[in-house]
Amino acid sequence: MKAFLIDRYGKNTGRIGEASAPVVGVRDVLIEVHASSVNVLDSKISSGEFKLILPYALPLILGNDLAGVVVEVGSQVTRFKPGDEVYARPPETRIGTFAEWIAVDENAVARKPANTSMAQAASLPLVALTAWQVLVETAQLKKGQKVLIHAGSGGVGSIAIQLARHLGAFVATTTSTANVEWVKALGADLVIDYKQQDFESVLHDYDVVLNSLGPDVLQKSLKVLKPGGQLISISGPPTAQFAQEQGLSWPLQQVMRLLSFGIRRKARKQAVNYTFVFMRANGTQLQKIATLVEEAIIQPVIDRSFSFASTAEALKYVEQGRAKGKVVVTLK
Repeated sequence: MKAFLIDRYGKNTGRIGEASAPVVGVRDVLIEVHASSVNVLDSKISSGEFKLILPYALPLILGNDLAGVVVEVGSQVTRFKPGDEVYARPPETRIGTFAEWIAVDENAVARKPANTSMAQAASLPLVALTAWQVLVETAQLKKGQKVLIHAGSGGVGSIAIQLARHLGAFVATTTSTANVEWVKALGADLVIDYKQQDFESVLHDYDVVLNSLGPDVLQKSLKVLKPGGQLISISGPPTAQFAQEQGLSWPLQQVMRLLSFGIRRKARKQAVNYTFVFMRANGTQLQKIATLVEEAIIQPVIDRSFSFASTAEALKYVEQGRAKGKVVVTLK
């Protein structure tokens, strides 16, 4: 089958080539991929940034999101049948959605929202699961609470704003001047133009911050939280607890304990809780998200669409950090 692979870690090392067809396990569904989408995670994996946490064998097929059609099911699969239209974020150990087919554990798969195209559905899994696992699962965001979502025009931010608004929270976000009105239309109550204002001098007494940016923004975010608030980061630094959950070695657990020591100490001084969230595949949560999409509570946000032959260009475009919402790669 045709696939977009990397043979080594580094910048711009991907290529389209031939790869072996997936082996379908007893609990797997074999999916013909109609569309995928590009995430910052793809670039980080490709560059080798995650090779200690996710030690993939090379050559590696990239891609963490998909929408497509089930063409075969394993002998113990009960939830899906050939012909079902589905979407998924594969488990992190079995990525590879930039390909004609992929075998995915049925527990990571959900039926595609009925009111979306394949491209729209493919834009959702990773970012929507991230938003869900930060806001619903970790923060347990409640009606009337205040949440700051950084980078509101990005892939995660654009979905997180919609989800937080649905949960009844007061939503603040940061973005550039050009995107202020656009993120307001997504449902943000208060928008900080980071080119004009310092968010930490404007916002106070927030319950939750979702951070997807760098260390400087992470440190400043402590200032906007009230005692008992939660600083939740999807961009690091990772914690020893995360390393334990990943089953990483004791030395790596200690490395991550050290990496996060500074922010955890500062958070404790302000009676704030720091958590690192690394999104997990979860078909049950994706099915709940599909319901919200069908009810028009969450709407997919696509910036640009690329052909499969232009996957490398799509990756470069996402790396520029200017996409509004998601970037999609279409295979069918």
